[in-house]
Amino acid sequence: MKWLILSALLIAGLCQAAVPAQAQRYRAELTRNAHAVWGLDAPIATFAAQIHQESGWNSNAKSAYAGGLAQFTPATATWISGVYARELGENQPFNPSWALRALVNYDRRLYGQVKGNGECDRMAFALSAYNGGLGWVYKRQKLSNEPGKCFAATCDINPGIAAANQNENSRYPRVILLKWQPIYAQWGRGVSCAT
Repeated sequence: MKWLILSALLIAGLCQAAVPAQAQRYRAELTRNAHAVWGLDAPIATFAAQIHQESGWNSNAKSAYAGGLAQFTPATATWISGVYARELGENQPFNPSWALRALVNYDRRLYGQVKGNGECDRMAFALSAYNGGLGWVYKRQKLSNEPGKCFAATCDINPGIAAANQNENSRYPRVILLKWQPIYAQWGRGVSCAT
């Protein structure tokens, strides 16, 4: 029993060590926004993992097409600030508070627009839509023999996009839910993807 407790503490310590130091600065803000949008059972660890994947918690991160903590493209940031004008106000993708609130709102919207065999598959499809677009998720599901299952099934179907984009979009939910989410387990609940 003592060995089990020590092992659990060691694993928890290793997981905590993998969380970037700059992430701690945004933990309370992410939690507050997630609870406001999703309720008290919000999957905080999932959102933290998504930010980890998107920007590594760098609020000034820029890629070829996107920027900020949530890595919104200019078009998506403009659209989100219009759809959620009351909650978000002015379009500010490089403002960490704005980006966190926009991310949890957008994830909530996508989660409501997809279907899956359970919470894990449904969130995987929502994340895939966040990364590559909702239309591609619908096309994959239409082509799939298992439209409610993402991993090792529907998310691996190329609906007609470039191979590099397909590879990135197929990997995106896996990396968030299976690799990064566990390191944020102490932040709060995550989507259960137990196999």
